[in-house]
Amino acid sequence: MTGAVAEVLREPSSDVRRTTEIGRYLTWLAEQRGLHFDDYDELWRWSVGDLDAFWSSIWDFFGVRAHTPYERVLGDRGMPGAVWFPGATLNYAEHAVGRPEDVDTEDIDTVAVVAHSQTRAPIELTFGQLREQVARARAGLRRLGVGRGDRVVAYLPNIPETLVAFLATASLGAVWASCAPEFGARSVVDRFGQVEPKVLLAIGGYRYGEREVDRRDEVALIREGLPTVEHVVHVPYGPGALPGTVEWAALLDSTDDSAADLAFDPVPFDHPLCVLFSSGTTGKPKAIVHGHGGILLEHLKNHALSWDLKAGDRLLWFSTTAWMIWNALVSALLVGAGIVMIDGNPLHPDLRHQWRLAEQTGATVMGASPGFLMACREEGMRPAEEFDLSRLRQLGAAGSPLPAEGYHWVRERFGPRVLLNVGSGGTDVCSGLVQGGPWQPVYAGEISGACLGVDAKAFDERGEQVVGELGELVITSPMPSMPVGFWGDDDGSRYRAAYFEEYPGVWRHGDWIRFSAAGSCVIAGRSDATLNRGGVRLGTAEFYRVVEELPEIRDSLVVHLEDSAGGNGELVLYVVPRTGVELDDALRRAVSSALRTALSPRHVPDTIAAVPAIPRNRTGKKLELPVKKILLGAQIDAVASRDVLADPNSLDVFVEHATARRSR
Repeated sequence: MTGAVAEVLREPSSDVRRTTEIGRYLTWLAEQRGLHFDDYDELWRWSVGDLDAFWSSIWDFFGVRAHTPYERVLGDRGMPGAVWFPGATLNYAEHAVGRPEDVDTEDIDTVAVVAHSQTRAPIELTFGQLREQVARARAGLRRLGVGRGDRVVAYLPNIPETLVAFLATASLGAVWASCAPEFGARSVVDRFGQVEPKVLLAIGGYRYGEREVDRRDEVALIREGLPTVEHVVHVPYGPGALPGTVEWAALLDSTDDSAADLAFDPVPFDHPLCVLFSSGTTGKPKAIVHGHGGILLEHLKNHALSWDLKAGDRLLWFSTTAWMIWNALVSALLVGAGIVMIDGNPLHPDLRHQWRLAEQTGATVMGASPGFLMACREEGMRPAEEFDLSRLRQLGAAGSPLPAEGYHWVRERFGPRVLLNVGSGGTDVCSGLVQGGPWQPVYAGEISGACLGVDAKAFDERGEQVVGELGELVITSPMPSMPVGFWGDDDGSRYRAAYFEEYPGVWRHGDWIRFSAAGSCVIAGRSDATLNRGGVRLGTAEFYRVVEELPEIRDSLVVHLEDSAGGNGELVLYVVPRTGVELDDALRRAVSSALRTALSPRHVPDTIAAVPAIPRNRTGKKLELPVKKILLGAQIDAVASRDVLADPNSLDVFVEHATARRSR
């Protein structure tokens, strides 16, 4: 494999310096720091080469409000254990909704939240209304005894009440964690039980498309499984009430207006803001702790300089409260942009639902899953012609790799005016590690490059950087949004084992990546699921790009079952044929030929089998490792909780395949 650069579909606009937030930042660097950069690569090299100068410039450019100043940018620089901005105290929520004295009348009346739901009518909140509700929720939580360091957890959907409760919790210096209400009680207790919460917020049910979903029994089981919970707050939404709870209206009803004054408790830079949980598809979910300052700085940088968000803009990105994209959506408030909150079935009543919402809400930046974009392409959709998307400037894509055909489809349907920004990152850093932006080219089938401040590289098994071939995605310099730690991991051993065991002092992210000579890159799948055939590493995403472009195949999944005797093992490809198509020998030969021609003979499977569906988690990622473990004899419950699966029954067929394999 060479380091050849892919086709350039879009060059940066000539007016980037005049019309974008990164352009405003470049002007500021020139005027305030005397720094001049000719292109993005030069800016990126500075951002990772002089961490103190770069991150202090982000602090100053965005006007971070500290209650006490920082002593220096970086204390201890080692990984793990880097200490950022020691001495500083601040509060994330203060930057999201602002102090009353910092707000002008025009800002108060600007719409901060537009919420669309299949459970109730749309809701809008201005920044002024959002501030008032956060102040009252803060006062209500204080009455329930919530203070600095206490944990508040939410079994809530993506609705304004969830946002209000999160910001109120953060304003107190308490710690937030959330799960989507489609999760079952066992999955929720596995997560929330780790942080021993004091307050639980929950709903009794919701509507998903045309279906009414009652969650009262699940809430009862969750309450039973969380003995530390002292109060349950019922957010009225969907069918049924929750007995023995504090009503949301009562939480916000302060008879003493002075108790509802908006205030923010200053906390240290690394004070826990929230706990995000890993997917739990390959073991007990990790409770990943993120700090106020790290998320604040990372999201200010990301949202403005990569997503080009600013005051007056509006971000639409479908997410549940169990995915880090929810935290990223909320953080659009940091730069004064409004957000679109969506709850329900994102494909109801049809595939055009999200495009309709983008039109109705005037979205300027829209996020979408690669699977959604490819489905729109398959249907022959023309979103820019069917809907008024004249405000849309950027289309983000994350969650899984987007094939080159998806890049071409976006270019054909939206033209050069809309920037396609494909990225990859994760819950671990609650942001992107590699992605695009207004000052970077768009390459067909490839991510534009590493994000500012992210020293991303590909390492081989010896810990040496490689270009033009697959390697482990690593980060060789600290980032402020790297986790504070794992909850309950007092000695840091689990944290070190998760990221720093393979390459001491270097963050191993868990993805295979290939960088080109120009800095663009391709994510080739999870490294724990990557195939090693005859000593050659094969990225799973490379298979899918070829197989799923065949007109007869709708979806696919590949696993490699190693041979304990040291042979090549068995390469197994599962495919979902399109409606009316049968997987016969002719189609098997066509699949094998396509893989041999596009990739190599090593990519030709030993076995190709048809299945009704490919198992994915709720964020759309294929579950290669659980399938592999099942084929090797593991039980379903030992490798994945059904609650985290998009289709709870999607793994069952692989148990049947495992049984058949053992009986050969």
